[in-house]
Amino acid sequence: MSKSTLSIIVVVILLLALWGSNVIATHAIFTSRYPGANDFAGRYAGARAFWVEGLSPYSDEATRQAQILLHHRALSPEEVKEGVLDVSLFAYPFYMLFLLAPMAFLPYDWAEAVWLATIEFALVGGVIGAISLARWRLSPVLLAVTCIWAVLFYNGARAIILGQFAIIVFLLNVATLLALRARRDVLAGVLLAISTTKPQMAFLIVPFVLVWAFARRRWRVLIASTVTMAVLCIASFIILPSWLGDFLGQMMGYTSYTDIGSPVWVIAHRLIPVLGTPGEIVLSLALAAWMFVTWACLWHDEAWPAFVWTACFTLIVTNLIAFRTATTNYVVLFIPLIWTLAAVQAEWKRSGMWVMMAIQAVFLVGEWALFLATVVNKYEHPVMYLPLPFGLLIVFAFGRHWLINYLSTCEAQVS
Repeated sequence: MSKSTLSIIVVVILLLALWGSNVIATHAIFTSRYPGANDFAGRYAGARAFWVEGLSPYSDEATRQAQILLHHRALSPEEVKEGVLDVSLFAYPFYMLFLLAPMAFLPYDWAEAVWLATIEFALVGGVIGAISLARWRLSPVLLAVTCIWAVLFYNGARAIILGQFAIIVFLLNVATLLALRARRDVLAGVLLAISTTKPQMAFLIVPFVLVWAFARRRWRVLIASTVTMAVLCIASFIILPSWLGDFLGQMMGYTSYTDIGSPVWVIAHRLIPVLGTPGEIVLSLALAAWMFVTWACLWHDEAWPAFVWTACFTLIVTNLIAFRTATTNYVVLFIPLIWTLAAVQAEWKRSGMWVMMAIQAVFLVGEWALFLATVVNKYEHPVMYLPLPFGLLIVFAFGRHWLINYLSTCEAQVS
């Protein structure tokens, strides 16, 4: 056995031991006493209803069980209509159940502990991957500080507290981009297909990567993604033929009782209400058109930094115009945010480390301060949807040349 193989085995064992210790500690301190992770509860209840009881995760009974798990009682029709409490619909593609199967057979307190430990590791792993994607060279101390910063950052912390699957999609997106950079196209295609488990986060980045792969004639990305997607969907239809209609029905029901739409919706309906729905549509179409222009510009541009910039821009637009988004979904914006921080540190050279850490501190304190200043009855104010995606939109729109130059320089140094 080679030294490199032995090192990998040792690292894997250490990570598994650390993850297991995290699960045990999380269960002892939190989940056995204060069950929560509201966004995970509905998915867990649907998975348990199917794998243990043989019920459709989209059935009324599965929803009722989720409500009892979360609220200790089933909600009345009036409460569902008001939308004050989480209705706890499964509201995900059926193939999500394949990922949740191991936890469906555990009591909720243990399943929650396993899930929280997993997404904590996924968030840190995604951040480290984003740092690698940006070719950001950090000392071990600064790497640890940045990972802790990401976990404590409003969107990262909120996603962990709620048990959001968005963190897994973030990790999948980072891993897909890293696999594309390494030309491991089959792996990239598989990861890309799995990321569709949360469609509202994948509906633009997936077609973008596929169009880019077609333009670059990287057929393995297309084949692997198509085959993986076909396997997931066909297996789902075999197990539950009605899943697609049931899923779409729940998605329509989900948007009918949620009070906040996209950041563009917040602008058009809350900040500048005179714009209303027509203004929302116009702004969304304008952003989408701008994004499609960046796609077209990339058609004949084979430079990797230009691709990464366009991928990041696509993720930003996704979170700005998605029919229904959440601030927890913004964890995927760590990809463009970390790239920006890396470029800032490089730009300021000797003082760059301090400037970068100051920006991290401003983001960390600022987002939490805004939340605490605007929160009403424990619910976040719509203003929380605005700073991060619109801020990054401005940075990527006006700093395109600067960001691409930074990454081009780093890529040249590596090669």
